[in-house]
Amino acid sequence: MLANPVNWSLEEEANRFEEMLNLYKQNKISEDEFRRFRLQHGTYSSRFQTKFNMVRVKIPSGEVNPEQLEKIAEICEAFSIGSAHVSTRENFQIHWVYLDDVPEVLRELSKVGLTTREACGNTIRNVTASPLAGVCLFEPFDVTPYAKGIAKFFLRNPLNQNLPRKFKINFSCCDKHGFARIGDIGLIPKLKEENGKKEKGFQIFFGGGLGPASFIGEPLEDFTLETDLLPSCIAIVRLFDRLGDREKMHRNRMRYLVHDLSPEKFREMIIKERRIVKATLPPSAKLELIESYYPDFKEEQKESEVIEDEDYQRWFLTNVLPQRQKGFYTVDTNLPAGDISAEQLRALAEICRKYSLERIVRLTPTQSILLRWIKESDLYELYRELSKHGLGNPGANSIAKCVGCSGTTSCNLAITNSHRLAKEIQAKLLALKLDLDEGLKTASIKISGCPNSCGQHEIATIGFYGGASRVNGALAPTYQMLLGGEAHGNKASLGVMLMRVPARRVIDVVLKVIELYKESKRDRERLDEWISRVIKNEGPEGIRNPDELRVKLESTATIPTIDKNPLFYVDWGGEEKFRAKTARGECAA
Repeated sequence: MLANPVNWSLEEEANRFEEMLNLYKQNKISEDEFRRFRLQHGTYSSRFQTKFNMVRVKIPSGEVNPEQLEKIAEICEAFSIGSAHVSTRENFQIHWVYLDDVPEVLRELSKVGLTTREACGNTIRNVTASPLAGVCLFEPFDVTPYAKGIAKFFLRNPLNQNLPRKFKINFSCCDKHGFARIGDIGLIPKLKEENGKKEKGFQIFFGGGLGPASFIGEPLEDFTLETDLLPSCIAIVRLFDRLGDREKMHRNRMRYLVHDLSPEKFREMIIKERRIVKATLPPSAKLELIESYYPDFKEEQKESEVIEDEDYQRWFLTNVLPQRQKGFYTVDTNLPAGDISAEQLRALAEICRKYSLERIVRLTPTQSILLRWIKESDLYELYRELSKHGLGNPGANSIAKCVGCSGTTSCNLAITNSHRLAKEIQAKLLALKLDLDEGLKTASIKISGCPNSCGQHEIATIGFYGGASRVNGALAPTYQMLLGGEAHGNKASLGVMLMRVPARRVIDVVLKVIELYKESKRDRERLDEWISRVIKNEGPEGIRNPDELRVKLESTATIPTIDKNPLFYVDWGGEEKFRAKTARGECAA
């Protein structure tokens, strides 16, 4: 039997949303008051269209079961545009929902235990966990029960209803995977041997985050006992709630507070606050570990069958990862920029039931969906089933897995259509079969439509964020290019600015970088290693440093005047002349 799924929902919240919506329409509450309320319930206005909204479904640790996939498909067809979007925070986003329909959407989500509560606003957002947690080759133990436990403790908790700004908690599965160093709180599981016994615990990081000013999270201590996990998280949240800047919206994320006070000072404050929390926390306020279904399995010992199918071989090399459970594999669907249709959601639900021993899927921070616990003997049949529904795209574990935020397709703050550009880059790299190049497999490309980093451009090998440039008075969509970012478990660094690139030349510039790398790399040197050398002023002859690389790329990144090439003044996916138009953002309530 499968374990009962967690019910994150409260049915009465849909009724409450309907009541508040009616009060707003009758002018009995202000627009700002209603705005704060709807953001608290995961409803974000669509770009320049106040009657339409994006409904963000909170998916703690990224776990979704087949019934929930089918319900989201149903909602997408009935109330949206027939598709959903996977965000870099392991949420499902349903775009272009008519405001009057939101209460009914919430009711439908509640039927399968899903909620939108605190998916937006000045709250603790979705608690993410590495999608490999539980199957990772390198993990000391599965963090999923802890991630879901922390999510449940803070959901609707008074501690979490009016923070100075949004707050993010990220669990990594090991030292090599996950985004622990770029969260307000980041956690990596650890085992410590004491008197012949192994104790569970965590390495905790604090004060990380991406945006116009980004910081890598600072370590709290070498090892935090499992029993101190909840008190540590409460202490950090309380300090932010008490000391965070509620006046200056552009500087009220916790990372600014940490670095204004100094990481050393804030570390001392956390330790002191944790003592107070432990002394005053009532016995009822405890961390409930929420176990996932763990399959009863036997390791498969039989020899692998050789499949003479070139497309399958490519998919297997780039989308399939071995689990620590011998004979079982994890498969990545590699969704283009996170988009999945209602038909594909239904197909994935059936595929999950048929092939996954754990009967759930995992949403990922790279905007895809993982199927786990797949028997080796089922892989080829699974591939054929996925391919029937357009879900068998190769390139998931390679440079071709391009991340892109929603950009101007829906976001008020976006300047450029990063969403469409990410799809174009992925299509080009796959067409050139660069996903099969061993030297490119560990490199990443991430794109944001503005400096706010929803596309996580600052931790990409090659990152871009959207902007605009004038040439002889005409406005062209452009991107600021960054190099050398990364975030893997306990290791992270922010990319360095390189140059401005016109939107229509981004693909050419990426291909030029790859060409220069191939011409000058050391034996078996990977692209991310080559870029790291260039950033450190230790690059090859003629490309010793970022300045020399910029010179090599300048001719490729030139913007022609509008009379010579008007296409450069139209954004990807657009038909009209580009305008850098934005509206009030709703990242904060």
